[in-house]
Amino acid sequence: MPGLLPRTSSAQAMLTGLAVVVALAIAGLLRFALRPFDINRRLHRFRGPLLGSTVLAVIGMAAQATHWQNELRTAMDTALIGPDYWVRWGSISAVIVGVFIGIARAIGWFIRKLGWARSIAVGLAAASVLYLVGVPAAIDWRRSAYAAANAEIDPALVQPVSYSGSGSAESAISWSSLGAEGRKFVTGSPAGPIRVYVGLDSAPDLASRVALAIRELERSGGFERSNIVLAVPTGSGWIDANAVRGFHERFGGDVALVGMQYSYAPSWVTFVFGRDDAVAYARALFDAVQRRIDTLDHKPRLYVYGQSLGALGGSSVFADDADQDRRTCATLWAGPPAGQVHRAGATVLANSSDPVVHWSPSLLWRAPELRDVRVDAPVPQWLPVISFLQTSADLLAALNAPPGHGHRYGTDQGTAMGAC
Repeated sequence: MPGLLPRTSSAQAMLTGLAVVVALAIAGLLRFALRPFDINRRLHRFRGPLLGSTVLAVIGMAAQATHWQNELRTAMDTALIGPDYWVRWGSISAVIVGVFIGIARAIGWFIRKLGWARSIAVGLAAASVLYLVGVPAAIDWRRSAYAAANAEIDPALVQPVSYSGSGSAESAISWSSLGAEGRKFVTGSPAGPIRVYVGLDSAPDLASRVALAIRELERSGGFERSNIVLAVPTGSGWIDANAVRGFHERFGGDVALVGMQYSYAPSWVTFVFGRDDAVAYARALFDAVQRRIDTLDHKPRLYVYGQSLGALGGSSVFADDADQDRRTCATLWAGPPAGQVHRAGATVLANSSDPVVHWSPSLLWRAPELRDVRVDAPVPQWLPVISFLQTSADLLAALNAPPGHGHRYGTDQGTAMGAC
């Protein structure tokens, strides 16, 4: 069945291999359950025709898949696929299926040697050890890996020398505490906007991080600019450079951008395990910036922007529809997960090929409610269960699409921001 995004031959092979393994498991269970009826002997004459029709069906599906993949690739201006795609697909699929069959046969041999009772006891013991020891160890390992990636300093990035950027010599925020994504943000181009960023390591808790952000805005002259954009990052602290360029086009150099990291982990991990942090940090920073602006004679215009999980966090600031026009000039949400954001008065950017916009558990039983979607590529028909599985698979490649497709957005993240 067609998906939302182009797939590499290896990605399609993994999906095919897993589908075949599940089909083999179901077939094995059916054969075991129907053994008393001797289906193979009674229906033996149907095996040849069934095999032939199945081969023809697979060839037809591959031809249709090629057509759909090339329609998507044409819309996204990427290279088309040919026969070599399916050669690689078949080879990798066969290896995956072979590995799983080998594992299944090894388990079967193990059960025959030990017997069912002992095998169940060993399985329960192994599952207990995995749950009590393996899972916590894996979580700690991933958490450490995310923290290490956040702390790693890219030698290609040069510490800011301008007073207007966080991490400079005049800044109260150290270069090392900004985190990997924060360092990219403050050193990006163009040079016009003031860039204030507070990393998780810049201060010990939320309140002190918010206070530090306000002091940085004051020190860098952010409150003297006519426009302030509160940019809510994604899970890892990333703020899209395309959005920054868009804000520069929208406001020229007369803008200050401020962001605050709330997680080390990728967005999907934070979405599952820590989305409350995105909400809490966005609300705390917005409230503090708004209170400071209220004390000024020269009041900058305040905007809020968020992409992906950042859109959910930023949108949470405006839980009450009546508050948005009073509390901010305009808001923009790019690629909101399942489209679940506060929309009153907001600009929403959503590509029809973005699986993040489509994905929701309700996709299992009903079509997605796609609002404010820009149709950038052919959209597959919704099918119960199947569309959920396809969209879940597309999430893995959501950021691999060209800008303007999938979960990638362009400078319109800034230029499309509304006016007061």
